[in-house]
Amino acid sequence: MKIGILQTGKSPELLEPKFGDYGNMFERMLIGRKFEFRIYDILENNFPTSIIEQDGWIITGSRFGVYEDHDWIPALESLIRKLHIAKAPLIGVCFGHQIIAQALGGKVEKYRGGWSVGRVEYELHGKTTPLFAWHQDQVIDPPEGSKTVAFTDFCAHAGLTIGDHIYTIQPHPEFTADFVEGLAETRAKGIVPDPQRLAAIESIKDPVANADMADHFEAFLKQGQAYG
Repeated sequence: MKIGILQTGKSPELLEPKFGDYGNMFERMLIGRKFEFRIYDILENNFPTSIIEQDGWIITGSRFGVYEDHDWIPALESLIRKLHIAKAPLIGVCFGHQIIAQALGGKVEKYRGGWSVGRVEYELHGKTTPLFAWHQDQVIDPPEGSKTVAFTDFCAHAGLTIGDHIYTIQPHPEFTADFVEGLAETRAKGIVPDPQRLAAIESIKDPVANADMADHFEAFLKQGQAYG
């Protein structure tokens, strides 16, 4: 099965040699599951020529906000709406979660409550699921016709499904503990309050459910199972 990764963000320069960019993280997350990947650098306006170019799609995270003025954001929203109309399998993570919601009529804001970083326990598909978070922006109003399938007290709409073809989550199952530590030691300094930043580093000692989410992603892309 051919999967197009729409890469909307990049690793910090100091971390890229070790971890690669965000598209590479999804390749590693889903390795050995009979997927063939192609990464599209959306920041450079490298878009697919056709929505049938791939069998399924993933939109990555990004340090940008979906409400910011970048020429690639309206183009990406247009692509999302085309994929939605075609009912093509589409996954969005963090920024991907937010841009899909916005493109389909939802509302995203910089959350007044601040940041969520490090290991967070989500209520996801009816069970407590620990995953890594790294965001301040949130989906405030989900798009019409969507169903909220993940939440915390801090983030009310941390996971959405739309029909059987769209599955989005706010946390990062593609992030490893050492990458989260790297973010905390690089990009977070001067942006995330130090107490939260240091707590995020401490939190990575405990396990997360990345492997379970890889199973969910595989089943969704191959069979349209969005797990609730």
